[in-house]
Amino acid sequence: MGKRKATALDVAQRAGVSRSAVSLVLNGRADGNVTAERQERVLRAAAELDYTPNSVALSLRNQQTSTIGIITDDIVTSPFAGRLISGASRTALARGYMVLVVDSEHDTSRESAAAQQLVHRQVDGIMYATGSLREITSPPAMLTLPAILANCTDAGSQLQSVIPAEVDGGRSAAQLLLDLGHRRITLLTGTLSSPAAPQREQGYRAAMEEAGLGLEQQHVHMTGWDIDEGYRAASAVLAGKDRPTAIICSNDRVATGVLLYAAAAGLRVPQDLSVVGYDDQQNLAANLVPALTTVALPHAEIGAAAMSLLLDAVEGKAPAAGKSETLHMPCRIIPRASTARVPAG
Repeated sequence: MGKRKATALDVAQRAGVSRSAVSLVLNGRADGNVTAERQERVLRAAAELDYTPNSVALSLRNQQTSTIGIITDDIVTSPFAGRLISGASRTALARGYMVLVVDSEHDTSRESAAAQQLVHRQVDGIMYATGSLREITSPPAMLTLPAILANCTDAGSQLQSVIPAEVDGGRSAAQLLLDLGHRRITLLTGTLSSPAAPQREQGYRAAMEEAGLGLEQQHVHMTGWDIDEGYRAASAVLAGKDRPTAIICSNDRVATGVLLYAAAAGLRVPQDLSVVGYDDQQNLAANLVPALTTVALPHAEIGAAAMSLLLDAVEGKAPAAGKSETLHMPCRIIPRASTARVPAG
């Protein structure tokens, strides 16, 4: 049999004090109640016995479980945005909290049930996180305790959100190419199913305007989000005589389709065509040939920032996240081999 775990009574007996004195010392309430000499004896006895307080008992006394619930739409069951959960979990663990993650697979009834169950299990707070930027209707149970949204916004503007700065991301992608001398730059934008698409387009158009390129020189082609859609879009925009020298894609999967078409059409990337993706998707962007220049979505940073704000609310260091305030996290450019200076001629 393993060695019996020491109890508070064991500590009290070794230190020669009452059990209540041990509780006062180890819970930080000894000053004015227990003499300094007895406090020292309790601390020494606890160290000698390798005593650690019962976390369940502490939770009951403090009326907190040191547990945070995370509800996601499809992050756990898809290959995208896993860094968001990693960032949130690391932040929680560093502050002494465990996380419970529930993935709804886009089933809103499961989301509502999950929120209710997390409340019943007495989590201290709830984060709702989505794989792609979108607007949601927060489950009602989330509004009964500290809560926050990550990579999404609330249709009722009742909860604080942490989301990517998509406008700046679109601007950065265009500015990178402009700085390389490109002027014929096409944007393959995603569909309006995501608010990210018009925001990235807004950034692209702003950068082009600032470079003196008016609407007639701004080329936006609504495409989609998948590899086959990128391939079809590339076949359309690269077929003409005055083809673009650079393409910005709605995401890295669309960029993959563009690279496949370019190879089939005999176009060299980046010598004949520069290609920029979006997301910095794990196991994809850096491993393409050539490696893909892309705008990194700050999923890990979003998760960490949202969790930090939530824990501040749980611990009373900040107001509960019940406002519609939105925090925008920067999207940084990651230059790789798929972009180069504009080809001569």
